[in-house]
Amino acid sequence: MAKLYFKYGAMGSSKTAQVLITKFNYEERGMRVWLIKPALDNRDGAAILRSRIGLQATCDAISADEDLYARFCEDHKDKDVILADECQFFPEHQVDALRRIVDEKDIPVLCFGLRTDFLCHLFGGSRRLFELADSITEIKTICSCGSKATVNARIDKNGKIVTEGSQVMLGGNDSYVAMCHRCWSHQIETQKSEV
Repeated sequence: MAKLYFKYGAMGSSKTAQVLITKFNYEERGMRVWLIKPALDNRDGAAILRSRIGLQATCDAISADEDLYARFCEDHKDKDVILADECQFFPEHQVDALRRIVDEKDIPVLCFGLRTDFLCHLFGGSRRLFELADSITEIKTICSCGSKATVNARIDKNGKIVTEGSQVMLGGNDSYVAMCHRCWSHQIETQKSEV
């Protein structure tokens, strides 16, 4: 019986690398993979999934208004598995569609993404995955102090932590740093006292 999986982690925890390794493993066994990501994530190109360590593959970019269930049924019903990266950016109706594919088509769906934004607020897609997933796994990474990182700290060009702005701002190591909550809070307090 197929399941809906959610594998989440902070920035830099190897989520995309794990998606691409999982794709390789399925294909090595002769299985057909539908690799998808939200169209909003166009950092590496509309149809490219690229990890920080250099692995990459072409994928389908799903626009926010697209009927994901219909697209699967029309174009990808021959697939054995769906692998989805950057799932925090999927609107709730698309997470619901992935759940429906698992339930009605018996196709496993593995979703990878962030849990929270730079202010520690859940993303809509992540919240829905926490509500619907059969299996939830944290992909761990560490803060510079050695503790487990749980915060995706947004930083400005001077390395200062940003505490205001829109929830979504695409970026990589130049814009975000994975931190433990203690270091994140301490650095924000230190910045306030410097003003």
